[in-house]
Formats: sequence, C-alpha cells, structure tokens
Amino acid sequence: MSRYTTTTEADLAAMLETIGVSSLEELFDRQIPEGVRLRERLDLPEGKSEQDVYRHLRALAAKNTSAEDELTFLGAGMYDHYVPAVVDMLMSRSEFLTPYTPYQPEISQGGLQVMFEYQTAISELTGLAVSNASVYEGPSAVAAAGYLAKLTNQKGKFVASAGLHPHSLETLRTYAHGYDIEVVEVPLRDGVTDAERWSACIDGDTSAVFFAQPNFLGAVEDAEALSAAAKDSPAVVVAQVDPITLGVLKPPGECGVDVAVGEGQSLGQRLDFGGPSFGFFAATEAYLRRMPGRIAGETTDVDGRRGFVLTLQTREQHIRREKATSNICTSQALNALGGVVYLSWLGKDGLVELGELLVQRTHYARETLAALPGVEKLHSQPVVREFALLLDVPDVGAVVRRCQEHGVNPGLALSAPHPPGLLVALTEQRTKADIDRLAEVLGAAITAERSGARQEVAA
Repeated sequence: MSRYTTTTEADLAAMLETIGVSSLEELFDRQIPEGVRLRERLDLPEGKSEQDVYRHLRALAAKNTSAEDELTFLGAGMYDHYVPAVVDMLMSRSEFLTPYTPYQPEISQGGLQVMFEYQTAISELTGLAVSNASVYEGPSAVAAAGYLAKLTNQKGKFVASAGLHPHSLETLRTYAHGYDIEVVEVPLRDGVTDAERWSACIDGDTSAVFFAQPNFLGAVEDAEALSAAAKDSPAVVVAQVDPITLGVLKPPGECGVDVAVGEGQSLGQRLDFGGPSFGFFAATEAYLRRMPGRIAGETTDVDGRRGFVLTLQTREQHIRREKATSNICTSQALNALGGVVYLSWLGKDGLVELGELLVQRTHYARETLAALPGVEKLHSQPVVREFALLLDVPDVGAVVRRCQEHGVNPGLALSAPHPPGLLVALTEQRTKADIDRLAEVLGAAITAERSGARQEVAA
C-alpha cells in the first residue's frame, strides 16, 4: 500500500468537524482579519501550455546579454573568471547536489569531508586559524562579523571604511539598526581609507572596524596600519578580502586582522545574475565560538578510523535560542564545494601565477586607458585586478552605453559617494588584444559624448 493517499471531501469534512468549523471559509474567517481578506478571484490570465511557456521564457532569455556575448570588463564584486569543467562535474554529482544538512555523520562522510577540506583551504588562504563551512554571500558575511563583535564586547559603534563594497555597507547598516549600533563611515583620501580619520573614530566604544582589501575602487589598503590603529581599543578588526588577490597580497591573518570575510564568487562560480555564490568567514581561534554557521571537524571512530563530524553548530535549531549566533544552516555548501574544487585545481603555485598575471594585465590596462584624452586615474594607489578612472564627460552612463553598442562592456559607472567615473576589472580571460579593443571603443565613445555635449552647449 502506498504511503501517500488522497484527501477526499469526506476526509476534509471530518477534519474540519474535529477542529470545530464547518468549512474552510469559516476556518479562514476565524484566523485572517477582514481587512486583508480578498473576496473575489484573482485577476490572472488563463494558463498556457508547456510549449507556450517555454517559448515565452526563451524570448525573455534572448533579451539578456551574457559575459560570453560581449567583451566585458565589469567587476565590482562579481568577476568573469574561467571555470574549469571539473568544477561542474563534481558539483553535479548526486551525493553533493542533493543532500541537506548532515545531521547523521555516519551517512554524510563525503559532505562533511568537503566542508573540512573547504575550511582548511580558507584558513590557509586567509592565514587565520579557523573557518566555518561558508555563509550565504559576501555582504552578509560582513554583517555577521559585526554581530560576532557585538556578542564579544557589547560596544555600541562600528567604524567602517567607505572603501567597503556598497552592498556590504548597506547590509551592515541594516543589521546594525536591528541591534541599535551606530555605523560611522570613514571617507577615502586618494583612493584609500583616510588614516587620520580612521584612527580618530576608533575609541573605547568601538565594537568592530571594517575595511576592504583591495577596496571597492581597486586600491590596495595598508592593512597592517588599519589593523594596528584598533589594537588599543576593544574593537574586532574585520577585513573584507578578495580571495583571488591573496596569491600576491599578504594574507589578512598576517596583518593583524581578527576576522576575514569575503565573496567567494571568483572561486569557481559563474556569473549567473549575481548568484548563487557563497561567502567565506575565517577568524582567529579566540572567536571560534562566536562564529556563524557550522564547522566540520576531524575525528576517529570506535575502530580508530578517520572520520568527520559537525563540531560546532551555532544555529538556534541546534542550541538554545539565546546562544545562537546565526540562522545559517545548509547555507551555500554546494557552492563552497565548487570553491574548494577550484582552489585545488589552481593549486598554491597557480594562485600566485594568476595573481601575478592579473597585476601585469591590470597595469597595462590602467596605463593604456589613462593615456586616452579625457581619461585620468581616480587615484594613484597600487592595484591588483581592478581600478577606477575619472572620465571628463557629463554622463559616464552614456559612455558605457555607447561602448556596449559595440560589444564592449567597459566596466561599472561609479556613483555617489564616489566621484563619477568608471570601475574597470580584469580577469585572466581578458587578453592584451581585448584591452586594446577596450581602449579603442572607450576612446571613441568619450570623444563622441564630449562632442555631443559641446554641440548641445553651442545650440
């Protein structure tokens, strides 16, 4: 006999009688206020056949432009890196693709080992002792680090560099509002965090300080100096880092950082409308029990064989609600698997080679574009894979659109609080010829836009 049965009208009537109502309408009337009841049918069009729905969705999809349809230099947190076939192959295996939370370690050894290997890779990458098994994405990882700081010291202020990604700043402010913490934003000076203002804002009431490495404008910050400025305060030092740049930049753990977080999209994840990806979260051992999410650990079974378990689970489902540090459970474990596969494929030497390649091509692109009429560097700081330019045009967005008409996406048009300009990103997929093509198209677009503006003034 099947375990699944169909509820008949008689069954429904019996259930309603048991709870003391005569109809579904009466049940809803008791529970749903009159002011929010809808008394008529929804005004929806008739349904379509599967073939018609497919044609409709295909037409909508055809309006999109992917990174494979144009030459793209768009970055700002999401990057067009090459994703090797081994990432998709392993992520699509059913034992990784379908499982939920590994409550039963005896049947979840593969998933638990993936978490353990992922944590090991993130710890090595960041130079910090512990890593969790991933969080949702980069901005929420920043906000979760703020909550960790609040639980640790109960202070009332966050100090955040304006060089943080705008989405991270917005998320941090949203979370901080919920637990009544002030967010003080420190402006940039010549592309990096204003060191004097940074130090002046940090005091005995500072719960955490936040900066990005590299920052949103692509500039490499003096991470050691920013971290040192907070050491005489109770503040937790949080750095939002780009993992791809850690092949050539000093890891945050060696710069005095307490917590390193970031967006994992560049580690084996595709550009799929901004996601899904994963966030990483690493910290010194002092913050082990304040970290969000889960931590997988290595152990031995009764026969002395190596095995894996969930060592720490800080979700309210697993421990008393007042002691929970997050509501993250399954999280982005599948995407984290893609991240550790990518890092394993690249290897330690490969990560360094990739970083050096990005530095070389970014330098060439920055100097080439800055030599164009109407273009200058927004700042003079060192960069790794992204840089900001000032364009002498009335509308940067119009320049971007002109470039896109010629099959080139030149980057992100910057807006307040940053000066109007262009943020250009490089990956290993952009060749010298691609950079030269960008210079040609961007130069023509700027000339056309400036000519159009002059004609409007003359008229």
